[in-house]
Amino acid sequence: MFCRNCGKELTGTPEICVGCGARPSAGNSFCSACGGETNPLAEICIKCGVRLVKAGAGDISPKSRLVTTLTVFFVGTLGVHRFYLGKIETALPMLLLTIVGYILMGVGVATYLWGITVFGYLFIIAVGIWAFVDFIIAVIGSMKDKEGKVIKKW
Repeated sequence: MFCRNCGKELTGTPEICVGCGARPSAGNSFCSACGGETNPLAEICIKCGVRLVKAGAGDISPKSRLVTTLTVFFVGTLGVHRFYLGKIETALPMLLLTIVGYILMGVGVATYLWGITVFGYLFIIAVGIWAFVDFIIAVIGSMKDKEGKVIKKW
């Protein structure tokens, strides 16, 4: 395997090329099979005949855009869509804010402390706005998974 950016031969399948510091598939100047120089617009290496992978083709997530969109629509405030995408560090706050919001609302209503109820509503509204923004981002195809890959496949 050769780096598409600098043409240096690589051992194994490294994430970063030690020759240029870029991802081996990020460039388009060299063939990944033979290391020969290529035209950036070429689809096939003229030296070895291998099909050239376009830069960024590996930046698409295997996760489903339909699943992401439906989960954020139906249970978005619970952060289920973020758990699905592997973004646990942002899914947990969504889930906890929703739970705390509903607890505060319940306690406030049960004890007639309307200030606590309003505070609970504010938590739920904030998480609802967060989920709505995630829904829009998922629908337009700009949502990314844990690895930073865009979720495009329906």
